[in-house]
Amino acid sequence: MSLPFYQKRHQHYDRGYRSTELQSTMSQYQHQEMRQSASHSSQLGLKSSHRMMEDKSQKLSPMAKRSKYLTLREGKENEDVDYVVPLFRGRHEYASGITDTEEERIKEAAGYVARRKLLSTGEGISVSKASSASSAHSEQYQKKSRSVLIREKAEQLALKKTIEDTEEFHRKINEDTLLHAPVFVIKPRSHTIWETQNIKFHCTVSGWPEPRVTWYKNNVPIDDQANPEKYKIESAYGLHSLEIYKCDFEDTAQYHASAMNVKGENSSYASLVVKRYKGDLDVTPFPTFTGAPYSFSITPYGFASKFDIHFMDSFGVSFGKEGETLSLGSAIIIHPTIKRFQPEIQWYRNGVLVSPSKWTNMHWSGERATLTLTHLNKEDEGLYTLRAVMGDYYDQYSAYVFVRDAEPEVTNAPAAPLDVECLDANKDYVIISWKQPAVDGGSPILGYFIDRCEVGTSHWTQCNDTPVKFARFPVTGLIEGRSYIFRVRAVNKSGISRPSRVSEAVAALDPADRARIKSRPSAPWTGQIIVTEEEPTEGVIPGPPSDLTVTEATKNYVVLSWKPPGQRGHEGVMYYVEKSVAGTDNWQRVNTEIPVKSPRFALFDLAEGKSYSFRVRSCNSAGVGEPSEATEATVVGDKLDIPNPPSKIVPTRNTDTSVVVTWTESKDARELVGYYIEASIVGSGQWEPCNNNPVKGKRFICHGLITGEQYIFRVRAVNAAGLSDYSSDSEAIEVKAAIGGGLPHAAPSPPYDITLLESVRDSMVIGWKQPKITGGVDIQGYYINYREVIDGVPEKWHEGNVKPISDRAYRVLNLKENTIYQYQVAACNLAGVGTPSQPSKPYKCEEWTIAVPGPPHELNVSEVRGDSMVLLWKSPVYTGRTPVTGFYVDIKEADAPEETWRGVNTKPTTNTYMKISNLEDSVRYVLRVRAANQAGVGKTSDVTDPVLAQTKPGTKEVVVEVDDNGVISLNFECDQLTPDSKFVWSKNYEPLEDLSRVDIETKGDRTKVTFKDPSEEDLGIYSCVVTETDGVSSSYTIDEEELRRLLQLSHDNKFPIIPLKSGLAVEILEKGQVRFWMQAEKLSPNGKANFVFNDKEIHNGEKYKMNVDTKTGIVEMIMDKLEDEDEGTFTFQLQDGKATNQSSLVLIGDVFDKLQKEARFQRHEWIRKQGPHFVEYLGWEVTPECNVLLKSKVANIKKETNISWYKDEMEIMVDEKHDFQDGVCTLLITEVTRKDAGIYEVILKDDRGKDKSVLKLVDSAFDDLMTAVCKKIAESATQVKIQSNEEGIRLYSFVNYYVDDLKVSWGHNDSKIKYTDRVKTGVTGEMIWLQINEPTPNDKGKYLMELFDGKTTHTKDVDLSGQAFDEAFAEFQRLKQAAIAEKNRARVIGGLPDVVTIQEGKSLNLTCNIWGDPVPEVTWLKNERELTSDANCILKFESGKYASFTIPMVTTGDSGKYCIRAKNKYGTETNDFTVSVFNPEIHEVEEETQPDAKKK
Repeated sequence: MSLPFYQKRHQHYDRGYRSTELQSTMSQYQHQEMRQSASHSSQLGLKSSHRMMEDKSQKLSPMAKRSKYLTLREGKENEDVDYVVPLFRGRHEYASGITDTEEERIKEAAGYVARRKLLSTGEGISVSKASSASSAHSEQYQKKSRSVLIREKAEQLALKKTIEDTEEFHRKINEDTLLHAPVFVIKPRSHTIWETQNIKFHCTVSGWPEPRVTWYKNNVPIDDQANPEKYKIESAYGLHSLEIYKCDFEDTAQYHASAMNVKGENSSYASLVVKRYKGDLDVTPFPTFTGAPYSFSITPYGFASKFDIHFMDSFGVSFGKEGETLSLGSAIIIHPTIKRFQPEIQWYRNGVLVSPSKWTNMHWSGERATLTLTHLNKEDEGLYTLRAVMGDYYDQYSAYVFVRDAEPEVTNAPAAPLDVECLDANKDYVIISWKQPAVDGGSPILGYFIDRCEVGTSHWTQCNDTPVKFARFPVTGLIEGRSYIFRVRAVNKSGISRPSRVSEAVAALDPADRARIKSRPSAPWTGQIIVTEEEPTEGVIPGPPSDLTVTEATKNYVVLSWKPPGQRGHEGVMYYVEKSVAGTDNWQRVNTEIPVKSPRFALFDLAEGKSYSFRVRSCNSAGVGEPSEATEATVVGDKLDIPNPPSKIVPTRNTDTSVVVTWTESKDARELVGYYIEASIVGSGQWEPCNNNPVKGKRFICHGLITGEQYIFRVRAVNAAGLSDYSSDSEAIEVKAAIGGGLPHAAPSPPYDITLLESVRDSMVIGWKQPKITGGVDIQGYYINYREVIDGVPEKWHEGNVKPISDRAYRVLNLKENTIYQYQVAACNLAGVGTPSQPSKPYKCEEWTIAVPGPPHELNVSEVRGDSMVLLWKSPVYTGRTPVTGFYVDIKEADAPEETWRGVNTKPTTNTYMKISNLEDSVRYVLRVRAANQAGVGKTSDVTDPVLAQTKPGTKEVVVEVDDNGVISLNFECDQLTPDSKFVWSKNYEPLEDLSRVDIETKGDRTKVTFKDPSEEDLGIYSCVVTETDGVSSSYTIDEEELRRLLQLSHDNKFPIIPLKSGLAVEILEKGQVRFWMQAEKLSPNGKANFVFNDKEIHNGEKYKMNVDTKTGIVEMIMDKLEDEDEGTFTFQLQDGKATNQSSLVLIGDVFDKLQKEARFQRHEWIRKQGPHFVEYLGWEVTPECNVLLKSKVANIKKETNISWYKDEMEIMVDEKHDFQDGVCTLLITEVTRKDAGIYEVILKDDRGKDKSVLKLVDSAFDDLMTAVCKKIAESATQVKIQSNEEGIRLYSFVNYYVDDLKVSWGHNDSKIKYTDRVKTGVTGEMIWLQINEPTPNDKGKYLMELFDGKTTHTKDVDLSGQAFDEAFAEFQRLKQAAIAEKNRARVIGGLPDVVTIQEGKSLNLTCNIWGDPVPEVTWLKNERELTSDANCILKFESGKYASFTIPMVTTGDSGKYCIRAKNKYGTETNDFTVSVFNPEIHEVEEETQPDAKKK
């Protein structure tokens, strides 16, 4: 017997309890063996004897038995396993087609025959109860011979065999009755346990529809949601349990489970007795219960208060393949051993008792139980439970069996369907259902083929020509009275799957006829059923059938059902079915040739999508009756939709080869069969099924995974319509054990730092720190020991507490004053009690009288982040002479010296928590707390262990959410959950126990706190801690500002407003249309808008064109024209679900007039643009050459388009025709002046129309143009250069050209130059200059030329100083002297010709002017010889200016080259001329001689 860990250390626990119990049991057994006449074999057959023994066992049993928890294979499973049985599951009990009265009559008859045979010998058993005045009970037995006992035993076995054969026959012929009331297959058992132990009641309930089970305590319903810390109720797969935690005396009561469905209600009772420790009898009076008595274990050979049942060498999670043979087994050891009392071995699959069949073989060798699955199919997959029953006591062991698909016969063909069942059987047809396989072979399943085979033959016939997708199908054409089996095959584009496992045999019989069946139970296996009818009487035309309904409608078939007519005589009736297209009165008989015998019928070949009505007529040999009432119109099509995929797939670590996968169920799924789960190694891209039999619920353990690999999971839902899409992939998870990272968990390490928190005369309060090693799971409690220390010698240790305490502070009572004590503490977890701590320092038990408070204790650090952490503590046990008024928190780095302690708060806080912020990341800190009262600050608490300020990867925070209904909730998610983890919420770090203001909901790895009516009462810090994790915690603060924000957001969500990106606006379109529009941020497809003008709704029509684009959220209305009557207010009203919004635009007065004018202008512009037109009207620009270019952009131009330029209405002739290739027309004005001012116009014209553009370059517009021109000219100015001339020094700069509008000024050494005769400025062509005549040293310096374009001053400068001035001045001097010499040199000014021809004898007189200072010397030359004046040649020079040359009579000798020379000191100048003298006579002779010479 295994003892709880907290009892092993207690001296007072009776360690002889086990041997005492066994001695009592064995002594009773031996006593009964010695009494041969007291045989109890009659208890197996007579219920009264059995009840009597139960009553007596309640009084005689030395101690009540205790139950054991569900035993799982060690190392494989660490929690109760809850798997799901699919919707269409095998029945626990075969439903009988015989009426209840008939079935009871047959059983009573069989029982009567057995009893008659038993009692015919005249011998029997007499059992009686006797009572005396002393209430002593005794039993009297009559002795029987051994032969009588053997005969009675044989008759009982024969009776049992007869009953079993009858029930087997009933099962074969009654397959159609599906609905039945709840039945407790396994009832809950009574228990007697110790205080603080947990207890779990189990029961298994069958029934259809699936019963709802409610647990009661003393007839009061148990609410596990209101008391989750006390009760846990689970229901899955027909297995139901009630677990009660830490039982105490208040839990002693009568408990019962009530199961209810539409067919009825059933209850089963059990009792719980909670006993004290220390061996004392429970003084609590035994409650008086009505109903089921207490359950004690009774054997036919005596009493046993407890059997220890152990499963050794048990089967684990098993994997098989279709077609293989698989054996499950376990050795069973039972103590005490009673040789003649063998256990009853039971096997369950998914909570359903497994019976021997051709698929399953069971064997019990006396030591080992074995279940052999001879031919594995996917139907065999599930949770198998081996249960060993000893009287009223049992124990069980469970493990899961997985069955993989066999290799397909055709490559890439789908896997075989499974769970083929017959849902409804009649004379003519039977409805077959099945489950879709998990593996489709890589391509979608196109449908299924259904095959049937008559029992006793091996010929299979295909029932449907085309594959059906719906997983139910009515098979017709059956022969009445014969039995059939069915199978299903799946087909995809690659081929057909293997056939499924065949269904159970079903007979083609009408349920109404079965009451008249004459069966032969001696040979029910032949498959033949003989049907006999009563002799018919005179025929009566039957009445109309009643209650005609459409029970099922798909796109392939429709099933009708009805009740037989009340008026039909004694003759059997048959039926004709008629159909009519809805809305017409044209009825057509469906089964024209052969009437149907069953009150059910399946119709095929109906047009999908059409609506039909149906009615039925009854008929017999007397004729055809009136039709029934027609059904309502039924649309031919699948009414059952494929389910939506599940969501929120969350994997959780379980063992080193398995993972627990949870999910959120599919929304709005109907007739859900279950779920298929698939797994894939991350990165492999290959998915493998985790189960081949759909599981219900939202949790499944995936076994057979590779340790250390990363897996992702996905889930899909299944119903008769098909398989849903896959869910989204889960997050990746590494396969390893949940607790201890794959290591087995162990007991915790010792607590440490035991401190004294308070001391009074007879008690002391001690505190301690949590163990550094918890063993992989949370600490569940602590045990305290203490001992006296006398004269320095420690005495024996004593227990301070019997029950483990959860707090880390404990008051040890009943101490001796002025005595010294030492303490030690041990922690415990699921693995047991850890090693005790080292003994504490010696503490003296005496009354504390200090004024200041004692140290705070139980310091805990949570919500550790990179820059903050939260410190929690408990107030001092000893408060001093006055109450504690506050606390101070100190902090320092872990490795820093003691003097570095610093206070976190300067003023005391009244809270017992504080958030420490502004920490350095990745730095280790320690903290301590001091309490204060009016007397001062007390002793510091123990220092916390070093805490690393670091935000762990994957850390999540509490998130506040406001849903669409305005409900405010705090949400927290944890992906590090272990199977035992729990979410613990608190407010201001106190347990959140008041659920009147909030609701707490936890699903999977998410938890939520929902506020019922948020107000100022809900202000505070809400924190969530996840147990059994590495300190996962987070908090969220709701202050007044945050509460206001959340309430506003809640109001907005509850009464939502459609957010707008843009309010109602108006714009003018290209054709002058007016567009009103607004845009919402988001609209659903159901969004709509109403349009209102001046409080009247307007609609889409000729004037208004309206549109709502839900994708973009744009709502618009377009008007072709804006008339005067359209002045007013326009409003757009939006509605999307319950969200609304609107926006208005007021168009009146000047606003409307301006919009109307703009609309008309845009319409005119659109008309204008239909022909050649200007895209950009005429404008100007100044070219880099300082010319003006008039330009405009044009469009819609063709070759025939003409362009004309005008200035002041005068056409400007252009040399070249513009080709418009660049879409620009230009006119260049060079060197613009004021004369170019005027009005310029350009006209485009062709056969489509004309357009013109006018540019006014007058007044200010022309001034702006000239300013731009001047600016360009100024920018073209070159650098100022220096040039010397004979007058002085000239400074100059060149521009492209000069206009008078450009103002020029000069400056010298930062001052304006005043112009004089000596300093002048001017413009010569493109040169702007400054002339400095007769420069002096004062003219040295920096000169600045300023060009003002009308807006901006442009400057150019030059430095005329130093060497620049010296060089310029020297050049000036040189040029000045050259100019003087040039001015005064001798010159022949004029008057002399180049050639003089004169006749001989004439007078020649030549005169010229002579210039020079001093007066030059004049010399005449002939043929380079100087002439002198004589009578023949008179030479004169008068007044120093005039020179004359005279020959009074020329001769031929005077011909020659003459020259006059003027010379003075500055230079010489000559002037040459030629004199030619001719004789006329000689000239004539020469002319005459010349022709004669030519003749010769």
